[in-house]
Amino acid sequence: MKMAELSEHHRAEVLSYMRFAQNKRLLRLKSVASCFQDVRESRLVEDTYTAEEVAELLGGLQAVVQSELELELINSAHTNVLLLQQLFSQAQHWHLRLHTDISELENRQLLEQVAELEKSQEPGPSAKGPQTNKPRLAPLSDGGSSSDLLHGQIARLQEENDKLRARLRTLETQVTTALDDKRSAEQTLREVKSQLQARQTSQASHEATHLEDTVTSLKMEFQKTLGDHTASHKNLEENLTKTKHELLRVNEQLAMAEKELEKKFQETGAYRNMKDILTKKNEQIKDLRRRLVKYEPED
Repeated sequence: MKMAELSEHHRAEVLSYMRFAQNKRLLRLKSVASCFQDVRESRLVEDTYTAEEVAELLGGLQAVVQSELELELINSAHTNVLLLQQLFSQAQHWHLRLHTDISELENRQLLEQVAELEKSQEPGPSAKGPQTNKPRLAPLSDGGSSSDLLHGQIARLQEENDKLRARLRTLETQVTTALDDKRSAEQTLREVKSQLQARQTSQASHEATHLEDTVTSLKMEFQKTLGDHTASHKNLEENLTKTKHELLRVNEQLAMAEKELEKKFQETGAYRNMKDILTKKNEQIKDLRRRLVKYEPED
């Protein structure tokens, strides 16, 4: 990002740091100049010097200047680290992640732009006079409108998330209850059908037994009558045939009665209510499943 693309506030912060760096650089240059002045005043007191003496003077001066430069570079690096720490701390407070591009620090074009910006600043860093109030980095406990807005947004999202979680738990409870009701209704329906089938089977068995007893009685009567009176043989055969037809008719009526009983059972209020309950429960379960998919889609 170029300097011209920065906001007014961020541009002021950059200029403030540049003035700070200028002041530190000028102080270090003065310190280096003071090293040379000390050498001139304390060591250059004779008119002539041997090569060894000159080499000793230059070696001592080199050590002092090198120490000053090293101290300045270390201090500059530590200062930059503190500045980055302030920026990262503020970004972390607002749940942001900042990224740096180290390769841009050696971009000659950008470095020249910074140098031009530094030269264009008036008054210079060494100028005297009243200093205007410099803007500072916003503290972490900033209570401004942007802070309130961001905190409010975070609180709103957390509240919405809590509501969705509570709603999901409620839907899960409703689904569980509906499934339990469905299982209970199905169990009740199976018990009712079992009771009806048992009742029908008992009634049919009783009628069949009665008919079998009647047939047996007629056979015995027929055999007795056949030995006593041959003339009544034909009538007995007719009676037997009628009895068989009657048995078939009774069996047919029994089958029709079973169908009629099943039909009447299906028309009873209990059966319809049970069927309506199962239908409603199935619809509720389908609706709850659709709503569950809406709030928590399956993978």
